[in-house]
Amino acid sequence: MFKRLAVLWTVVRGDALALWRALKHPLAPGWLKWAVGGVLLYVLSPVDLIPEFIPLLGVVDDIVLVPMAIAFILRKLPAAVRADIGARRV
Repeated sequence: MFKRLAVLWTVVRGDALALWRALKHPLAPGWLKWAVGGVLLYVLSPVDLIPEFIPLLGVVDDIVLVPMAIAFILRKLPAAVRADIGARRV
């Protein structure tokens, strides 16, 4: 499990930090906590879309779905929050 988390962290490092900043932003919408909680639940859950015992495919679903979910959440943020996060990232 720790290997899976390490691989995910290398893939989503920048977006995960942007998501963390969005959570702390005063104008963050209420649904953001629920969305981030859902992504965390999926990452930490022992139940996967594709089981881990299938070689290579078990990790691929996490490497593809989690970054897509984080990118989707970041795109749906209000423009003011995205602008503040973008200014901090540079």
